[in-house]
Amino acid sequence: MIDPWASIKIDDYEQLFREFGIESFEPYVKAFPDAHLLMRRGVVVGHRDFQLIYNCIKSKAPFVAITGRATSGPMHFGHKMVFDLLVWYQSHGADVFIPLSEAESYAVRGIPWEECRRIGLEEIVPSLIALGLKPTARIYFQTDTLPLLKLAYTFSRKITLNEAQSIYGFSGSDNMAKIFFPFIQVADILLPQLHSFGGPRPTIVPVSIDQDPHIRITRDVAERFVNEYGFVKPSSTYHKFLSGLKVDPETGKPGKMSASDPESSVFLTDPPDVAAGKLLNAFTGGQPTVKEQREMGGNPDICSVFEWLKYHLIEDDKKLSEIYNACKGGNLVCGDCKAYASELIYAFMKDHHYKRDQAKKIVHKYLMRS
Repeated sequence: MIDPWASIKIDDYEQLFREFGIESFEPYVKAFPDAHLLMRRGVVVGHRDFQLIYNCIKSKAPFVAITGRATSGPMHFGHKMVFDLLVWYQSHGADVFIPLSEAESYAVRGIPWEECRRIGLEEIVPSLIALGLKPTARIYFQTDTLPLLKLAYTFSRKITLNEAQSIYGFSGSDNMAKIFFPFIQVADILLPQLHSFGGPRPTIVPVSIDQDPHIRITRDVAERFVNEYGFVKPSSTYHKFLSGLKVDPETGKPGKMSASDPESSVFLTDPPDVAAGKLLNAFTGGQPTVKEQREMGGNPDICSVFEWLKYHLIEDDKKLSEIYNACKGGNLVCGDCKAYASELIYAFMKDHHYKRDQAKKIVHKYLMRS
């Protein structure tokens, strides 16, 4: 069972794919000449019904791209991956919707409503705009959106507690707000298919694999209500987790990047020098000494610093390959690689902070009127 609220890193993706019927994304990697780097570098690893989205992009037919963000704190680079993909889909014709999940933050984290709204408006939306999101995107708070809440109540009548427990593993200690929240999540994904929001059309939901329970229940609900609403079952893609910067003492490897461990995460609101310092102190796949590194080479496949270069900091595939081979061959030592990565993250963060400051002036242009 996958827990969408846990901070657990998943290593065996193939086993999960077999268990839950997720298909490999590999056949689509070369389908787009301008494929996003997360696609072409094997970070996006799985999908459900992506052929529908591929057909829409190729034929320039309407489709939706949607993913949400809990208003529990500032975004880190693990969250950034999802919205990088959303920006890419928007550039390929998607109608973008982004729910700000203050209901989840209140139900699961116990964050006060007023703080949820502040985080959404001051922390999250400016970062989304700074990442390149265009004003045609529709961003909304869940509790402000009456059609969403009506959908959630409608859907909840067709799902039993036993069904919800089999997907989410709810226990007797879970509060009722947490148990009801998945129906709001389902309503978020299907809301754009209401006629007042554009009508039934293919929908892509890019998520990390831990969010698959939400996708499965949404596809089930869409099928149950197809006669009433004409829903198209949503498609999804699944990407690997971004590793944290520190080693998990239990496994000896970096864990999943989590907002609950600030020293293991880089947030989009971190000052540039703080972000650079975190990468300088990150776990690497190098040998214990420089001499051994020169002789035996490093292991970029388990290195969190190389992962940052691969997922976020280097656009050029040839340059990334050169760094990979230099590390494996012992021609690049960890100190030099860390220094290079820290320079790149410093430059990115400096630019991102400037764009965030500018974005704060236009947040209102992105908020959907309910």
